[in-house]
Amino acid sequence: MTRIIAGAAGGRRLLTPPGPGTRPTSDRVREALFGRLEHLDAIAGSHVVDLYAGSGALGLEAVSRGAASALLVESDRRAAATIGKNITHLGLAGVQVRAATVETVVATPLVPQADLLFADPPYAIGDDALAGVLAALVEHGSLAVDAVLVVERSSRSAEPVWPAGVELIGPRRYGETTCWFAEFAPEGDLA
Repeated sequence: MTRIIAGAAGGRRLLTPPGPGTRPTSDRVREALFGRLEHLDAIAGSHVVDLYAGSGALGLEAVSRGAASALLVESDRRAAATIGKNITHLGLAGVQVRAATVETVVATPLVPQADLLFADPPYAIGDDALAGVLAALVEHGSLAVDAVLVVERSSRSAEPVWPAGVELIGPRRYGETTCWFAEFAPEGDLA
């Protein structure tokens, strides 16, 4: 069972997409991940982008905990429909789902820019493809200055290749899952 852990919709159950194509982030990993994000003060009032959204659990959890908005991007039509049902069921404002490939969405600037970005691609997505997605976000100005990025990968995967301006905060390993935390701090940012 997948559920929202805390916030306005805390304890509410989420539907998960049918079939073996998605790998929802476990409640234990989400709880630890969001504890880290709260420590970084990255949630309240943020504009969230959840790439490879699956059930939408990460973006929905962020809005439940006080994010201003969330764009959930999922290419699988059945999964996107499940996300739509979860949005309706939870009744959280400011959440939208886009049924499209991540590559299509990041090929143009995101408005508003992401303050908090989740990328939880299927483990089969290669390092080069992920690096291309992260680079496109920077290239098209889709990340706000000081945006926090969280990339979730298998613990057997290498560290993501970060584009210029993105600095690693540090990884956190949770069994078979590693969450890589980074921040967008382009040169010239005096913050």
